[in-house]
Amino acid sequence: METHSGQRYKVVETCLLAGKIMLQSGAETYRVEDTMTRIANSFGIYGTHSFVTPTGIIFSIDGSEPTKLVRVSERSTDLKKVTIVNSISRKLTGGVITLDEAYEELRVIEKTNFAYPIWIQIAAAAISSGCFLIMFKGGWHDFLPAVITGGLGFTGFIYLHRLVQVKFFSECLASLIIGLLAVLFVRSGLGYELDKIIIGSVMPLVPGLLITNAVRDLMAGHLVSGISKGAEAFLTAFAIGTGIAVVISFFSMI
Repeated sequence: METHSGQRYKVVETCLLAGKIMLQSGAETYRVEDTMTRIANSFGIYGTHSFVTPTGIIFSIDGSEPTKLVRVSERSTDLKKVTIVNSISRKLTGGVITLDEAYEELRVIEKTNFAYPIWIQIAAAAISSGCFLIMFKGGWHDFLPAVITGGLGFTGFIYLHRLVQVKFFSECLASLIIGLLAVLFVRSGLGYELDKIIIGSVMPLVPGLLITNAVRDLMAGHLVSGISKGAEAFLTAFAIGTGIAVVISFFSMI
């Protein structure tokens, strides 16, 4: 069924907003495209074309409407937003809510911050650092040093990223902090296995979701997105390795 021009425009805007929220929140490229397509199809618009990359969305309706471009400059990991947008998409395609209601809900979600408070994030990073140390067969005597090192390293990453907008440098400096603290713990006799403390402490910085999405996008045939996400994950790993290597090289000469 053909929809009038005003509604078609609103459908496009709703699709783009849903896709933008999902992409900013860490969703896979193919999931973003599938969600936008399903929303358009639910209103009888089947000739949609979308091209999604980690930094932008291009969307059009079979050439009958001007092609729309949305730039995505900031990305994070917020799977709750992805889940909520998916839920809104299902309710919209099922006729439970109207287009206007869906659009307003998406506007609210876009402005809402579902992230945990910083102190909870730091506490989770600290505890997980200690747990990762045990998982990698470290001793319980190194559990507390790993908790402190991982917590302070993640704290450094959060606040350094606010000062240094380039993520590579904030990750590198955070790993530098982790390396310094780990070496200090071992040399002071409070820690024993330097490698285990460092490995456990850097795990909260490892881009696990990014690597997973890169592989899934490559398997789904989205080569551009998969390769770019893989490159971003490689840069993060390189930044972490560089910070640790600098510390180890410096103290090995002393």
